[in-house]
Amino acid sequence: MEEKDVKVPADVPKDMRDKYIKNYMKITHGSGHLMLFAGDQKIEHLNGDMYGEGIHLDDADPEHLFRIASQAKIGVFATQRGLAALYGADYKDVPYLIKINSKTNLVKTDQRDPYNGSISNVEEVVEFKKNSGMNILAVGYTIYLGSEYEDVMLREASKVVYEAHKHGLLSVLWIYPRGKAVKDEKDPHLIAGATGVAACLGADFVKINYPKKEGAESKEIFKEAVHAAGRTHVVCAGGSSTDVRVFLQRLHDQIESGARGNATGRNIHQKSLKEAISMCNAISAITVENKTVDEALKIYEKG
Repeated sequence: MEEKDVKVPADVPKDMRDKYIKNYMKITHGSGHLMLFAGDQKIEHLNGDMYGEGIHLDDADPEHLFRIASQAKIGVFATQRGLAALYGADYKDVPYLIKINSKTNLVKTDQRDPYNGSISNVEEVVEFKKNSGMNILAVGYTIYLGSEYEDVMLREASKVVYEAHKHGLLSVLWIYPRGKAVKDEKDPHLIAGATGVAACLGADFVKINYPKKEGAESKEIFKEAVHAAGRTHVVCAGGSSTDVRVFLQRLHDQIESGARGNATGRNIHQKSLKEAISMCNAISAITVENKTVDEALKIYEKG
């Protein structure tokens, strides 16, 4: 795609339209598809995702995330502002998404409905970008639909999207149905509702879980979510680590069904640096370069 093909939201000020377009082209490599490397789990899942059985020792060091992001083909690297501040001076060229809110996984849904409060705001991110000279292209925010606190998260997310656009940044919303009122977090109809909410909030991209329903193909039932999102582009969460071919095939199915990208963390960073870079490049091959599963697998295996 060319710059003229980018649909700029109406809440982007005229003097920020060019910046928004350039950020959009950078984050998608001019493809309109987003390969998001998710590195926000150090708060979300604590150290359970970074250390233990089946996880390479490289992942024990937080800098592993930055080494991957600086050497692999990615669209954007998602992390919290604090971690970016600690390592960003050494990795200024990495394309960043700063996660505005985060929570741990210690309090379970059966104890209390989830609430993901802000730990930063867009103004701080803009100031941080100016002072650091880092390549910050976007911000992200998580909403748990169905939680008794969803009204707070919806208000905060709406403000995050508006403020991001005001400064020419892109916005990505993580939206997961979750809480005591939610019986099935991967219900396709409910996930389609989540992507529709993202559109109503004006998000550029929305990250969701891939839907699942007994007796139905996920790649078919997923299409409802893509249609419901309208001009908000849908990307799917990578989930827990799985076989490489299985993962790449699922990613290919998602793209074929209308996904405009993916958001992958554990299937990348739990590997050694060399293998993680290869995995990123294989994912990018399918997501951005329209390669087949076999072609992507060859990229991964060659290292």
